Amino acid sequence: MTSGTLTLVATPIGNLSDISPRAIEALQAADVVCCEDTRRTGMLLQHLGISGKKYIVINEHTEFDACDDVVGKLLSGTEVALVSDAGTPGISDPGERLVKAAVLAGITISSIPGPSALTMALVMSGLSTSRFVFEGFLPRSGGERSDRIAQLVDEQRTVVLYEAPHRLERTLADLEVACGSLRRIVLARELTKMHEEMWRGTLHDAHKHSKSEEPRGEYVLILEGAKPPAPPTDDELNQALRDELNSGASKKDAAARVAAKFGAPKRRVYELALMIK
Repeated sequence: MTSGTLTLVATPIGNLSDISPRAIEALQAADVVCCEDTRRTGMLLQHLGISGKKYIVINEHTEFDACDDVVGKLLSGTEVALVSDAGTPGISDPGERLVKAAVLAGITISSIPGPSALTMALVMSGLSTSRFVFEGFLPRSGGERSDRIAQLVDEQRTVVLYEAPHRLERTLADLEVACGSLRRIVLARELTKMHEEMWRGTLHDAHKHSKSEEPRGEYVLILEGAKPPAPPTDDELNQALRDELNSGASKKDAAARVAAKFGAPKRRVYELALMIK
């Protein structure tokens, strides 16, 4: 028996007109639709004139048992469409686990591309898009949260985060403490909707902004990357070389160690070492 295909279907993040013809065809063809919330997905399919579908809920509470059920159906030839509440499924939602399980079972995976809040917010942000990293939702508390935020301090790529409205103020406060008041950030919400907003400013002003109005809807945060460290001066390199030489290192070894420590060109450091009496 031929296995069914798991099709990842991107759905609108706000404006229902963003649904693609191929997405509609995939939802019509599916025997089963996997979703986070049957009410939300049901309303979308009703809007599209699609009825009679079997739903399987895959959320943080059901994903373990549901994945086994869905993989079994796929192996028996059932055609399955996977959607999230909004946007492209599998990104910061339980669909990721189903995709992994299907891959391990040798099932064919297909995808209907479409709306994605993280890419839309990033390209509209005005911050660098040449290199970026997606962090999803930060851990809510504890050492794991502190460690994750600490990793962002020196991250030179643009950082994209998701955040719930009721946690926005705290997250901005934590980022300001860790990254400094002047790091730039963009707050995106209600994307593709009537009240779409892209707020731009510093972390300090963003924190104040979050206190001044009631946050609504999930946010995409686009954080400016850290500035690269300034290259070491000759004085700094000379002092480090003297410290190495005074400890008994040869000029060649001292130059190699100092170049590695500062990330400086080896030839430059070695030439400085040769000039030290």
